Amino acid sequence: MGKNLLFKIIISFATLIINFEICFAASTHDDLIIFFNEWRAFETPPMQDGTPDYTAETFNNRYETFENIKTKLYQFDISNWPTEDQIDWHILRAEINGFDFNHRILKPWARDPAYYKSIWTAKSDVPAHEGPTHHNVVELWTYSFPLSKSEEKRLINEMSVIPPLMKQAQLNLTGNARDLWITGIRDIREQLETIERMKEMAGDSTSDDLKTIINASKTATIELIAWLEAQAPSKTGPSGIGKENYTWYQQNVHLVPMTWDDEVMLLRHELERAWAALKLEEHRNRELPELKAASDPEEYDALANKAVDDIISFLRDKEIVTVADYFEPALRAHVGQFVPEETRNFFYISSHIEPKALFSHSYHWFELARMEFEPHPNIIRRNALLYNIFDSRNEGTATAVEEIFMQAGLYDDNPRGREIVLILVAQRAARGLGSLYAHANEMTMEEAGGIHSDWTPRGWMKTEPELRIFEQHLYLRQPGYGTSYITGKYLLERAMADYGKMMEEQGTPFKLKDFFDNLSAIGNIPISLGRWQMTGKDDDIKKMLEDAK
Repeated sequence: MGKNLLFKIIISFATLIINFEICFAASTHDDLIIFFNEWRAFETPPMQDGTPDYTAETFNNRYETFENIKTKLYQFDISNWPTEDQIDWHILRAEINGFDFNHRILKPWARDPAYYKSIWTAKSDVPAHEGPTHHNVVELWTYSFPLSKSEEKRLINEMSVIPPLMKQAQLNLTGNARDLWITGIRDIREQLETIERMKEMAGDSTSDDLKTIINASKTATIELIAWLEAQAPSKTGPSGIGKENYTWYQQNVHLVPMTWDDEVMLLRHELERAWAALKLEEHRNRELPELKAASDPEEYDALANKAVDDIISFLRDKEIVTVADYFEPALRAHVGQFVPEETRNFFYISSHIEPKALFSHSYHWFELARMEFEPHPNIIRRNALLYNIFDSRNEGTATAVEEIFMQAGLYDDNPRGREIVLILVAQRAARGLGSLYAHANEMTMEEAGGIHSDWTPRGWMKTEPELRIFEQHLYLRQPGYGTSYITGKYLLERAMADYGKMMEEQGTPFKLKDFFDNLSAIGNIPISLGRWQMTGKDDDIKKMLEDAK
């Protein structure tokens, strides 16, 4: 036997062993956890000049490594894994598809000036900030002014990202999405206003180092705004991603088992159903007095605090969900405050009339408190999923419980409160429907906002335009977010129906408390995966996998 032939045989045998070891090694859930940590480490971009590097060159250079990561994912043989472990694999598949979609289609670093907004003044009510967000934002809401020395040092370090990132943005933003560009300037202007307020919050006694970075961030932000405005007239292209891309994204990243056309049909149905149900409620309640809005801070505080008391008692007494000790403080911390009538937006209008409707949606804060006080034991599900993949679960649940609590009797002592719930449903369906047409490039963002405004009952979206602009802009930036309130609600109701039928077939009484407790224990993962874990029904996942081939 020749040496070359022998060498080839040895290499071939060694390759077989290596491939076997890779497949064998990638065979357990513990291996998946290791892979998860490797994936998340890769997903965080490298740093350049003290700021995350979103340049095209770096993305291109890293893409081969990404392809290797994706290949490694599919080397796992999960066919004999327990359902819960298989679901974790699908979570990772969704995130990896999200990175790929961002690289190929969405490209927020190149198309979306708002991506470079770096200072956030409020905590999100969902596991991560809504919409595409860069990796090193400043969470200003975590600071208390005046700052301690250690907190001042932390703020200086975090803000040091801003000046070089504002400069990098001028290199990276090469897209031609007009609505995203024009409206994104608004977000960067808001950053400038926040920086101005920070100078006042820090006070004259602050250190020279903090003053320096605040001034540098201000200058860099002003320069970016000027550059964006100079480029704006040349931006003439559409901002939507198109129907085909929208469907792929929903099914392969957010794991929503629907097409663009399916979502249009569902949202139109929900919009019309909410309007019809509202008119029936108004007819039924026609002899009851109209609800009156709080007219001063004292009235609002009394109304809001009573609403918190009513909701917590209702959830506990009616056995809706296990009420943890952190529920009440989590809700009470976000009741808001009195807003004069002339400056109330849609949500303030509703909360000043019957806050229990909007506070039901604040189920969000229970879930965030659970993440803090009872973190999920599985690291894959413990924190926020990337790319807002949690939207069908968190926004869908928060929207669904508004009507579930209503049907379970929350407004038995105040029937007109049911009207407010149905107005909320209609508004969410209208704004989501508009966002679908914007992503299909059949409407501009402003025209989509017209549906949002015109089809919200009682003209409550016409009181001021800022909320409409904010919402439609977010939904254009983050495909599927605008519809997730209604699609997630539908998917949760579907899961509840399947769960209830399963209980009935097993001869076991359906308990709403068990359903919500199970949902909580599963974690903030797409409803299609939660349904699979609760009921064993994996048909949605199988169909989406088949359609993706």
